[in-house]
Amino acid sequence: MLRDIDNFYMVQDEPIKSCLLALRSMILAQDNDITAVWKYRMPFFCYKGKMCCYLWVDKKRQCPYLGIVEGDKIEHTDLIKEKRSRMKIMLFDANDDLPVQTIEYILKQVIALYQPEARS
Repeated sequence: MLRDIDNFYMVQDEPIKSCLLALRSMILAQDNDITAVWKYRMPFFCYKGKMCCYLWVDKKRQCPYLGIVEGDKIEHTDLIKEKRSRMKIMLFDANDDLPVQTIEYILKQVIALYQPEARS
């Protein structure tokens, strides 16, 4: 029997499924202290136990996105706030190549928010 977190990816239609799996791999590859967890019925990623980002599919637009928990602390033109107070998202067209360098740049900024030297 699949765990809920694994099932989330497996039930997605292509090409959204492949896009989400690629994003998951990219996120986990950023740092050994990043772990994948199942919270709020969605795949979250924690850095040293603190929730930092998540993956989801925008139902209206039918596109996958990366949600940044502390998005309001990161400025990047590809991050969208919409009506969220704290979080920002980065939308992806599952039919296009992922902007790997941009994603890695944003994820490095996310990780920096959770490191002790960033808060002093």
